[in-house]
Amino acid sequence: MKPRQYAVLLLLGFASGLPLFLTGSTLKAWMTDEKLSLATIGLFSFVTLPYSLKVFWAPFLDRFSLPGLGRRRGWMLVMQAGMALALARLALTQPHLDLLRVVVLALAVAVTSATFDIAVDAWRAEALDQKHLGLGNSIHIAAYRVAMLVSGGLALILADKLGWRATYLAMAGLTVLGMIGTWMAENTDAVARAPRTLREAISGPLKDLLQRRGIAYLLAFAVFYKLGDWLAESMTIPFLLRGMGFTKTEIGFVQKTTAMVAIILGGLLGGWMLTRMSLRKALWICGFVQAGSILGFWTISLLGRHLPLLVAANTLENLAYGMGGSAFAALLMGACNRSYTGTQYALFSALMALPRTLFAGLTGFMADWYGWKLYFPVCAAAAIPGLLLLLLWDRWGLQETDGA
Repeated sequence: MKPRQYAVLLLLGFASGLPLFLTGSTLKAWMTDEKLSLATIGLFSFVTLPYSLKVFWAPFLDRFSLPGLGRRRGWMLVMQAGMALALARLALTQPHLDLLRVVVLALAVAVTSATFDIAVDAWRAEALDQKHLGLGNSIHIAAYRVAMLVSGGLALILADKLGWRATYLAMAGLTVLGMIGTWMAENTDAVARAPRTLREAISGPLKDLLQRRGIAYLLAFAVFYKLGDWLAESMTIPFLLRGMGFTKTEIGFVQKTTAMVAIILGGLLGGWMLTRMSLRKALWICGFVQAGSILGFWTISLLGRHLPLLVAANTLENLAYGMGGSAFAALLMGACNRSYTGTQYALFSALMALPRTLFAGLTGFMADWYGWKLYFPVCAAAAIPGLLLLLLWDRWGLQETDGA
């Protein structure tokens, strides 16, 4: 890859990862400070539903271009501007006076962010050749996760010191800076032609997928592979704040330091694994590591509030995320037809995000029912269906390739 591509992948990965926690765990931490019930906080998970529904408007991005920057880059720039504006408006809200306004603006952030993801994922699939997909995805995911730590850990520290308004305004400013990556990105319009009609943009990707042997296994795997992760992540911040009594600064400091190193190492390790072994083997290893990382928080629930345990659990969780994310993205992106990259990858990633929205919306009730000491083992057990699907790999209709 060219040096410019490395920089673009880092900037776009950061821009893509920044909004997720701002409508997820960080927003829940804000609502926890507002003294909302666990059930209400859990229901805020439905704010991220656009990440699962984005497949319904992805064909518009495949078919139509905005003037000036090309089909992918035009949509990317407009959505980044929309994210920055919605975050700035969200910063100025007063949740205890107008909770509905918070929900609407958080939804606006999620919609623009999900639409940006459609464009940037399609751009990546078109800009990178097959042999660089693994490395490119590792770089993107590492930057994505670093951005999540900034909007998660660093945001909590800023909220502790400066308040939530200043924190969300700062995140809006970082979103504006992320536009540099869009300006630097190459135009990929010549790589893959746009569908001739909107009808083709809608029906073409689905026909292509449905005609493939074993597609049901691949789609099911997209739903279940990270189910345990999403369930655990949904309630991790309320668990640490309310359940164990850690401060926002303690959580933020751990995420900003050791966890950031772990996600970078995890992404690099995931990329290295894809060059040394088959994709199936990498998915097996990463799947077990992901499930095991959930038990780090279960250990905290058993042994109590100890900062070294928090460091260890966060480190393992981020290492697992970096490893698993690289292998998972390489699988899904490699399964896309370049003629329909926007819609097909949106479908795959929407299915991947589905548990985070539909199932995770009930996690507040689960935490109340089970208690923290049982909650995280249940989340770890939820990883089993995805691993069982790997036993049926030969039926997926995918070509097995070994690392170089």
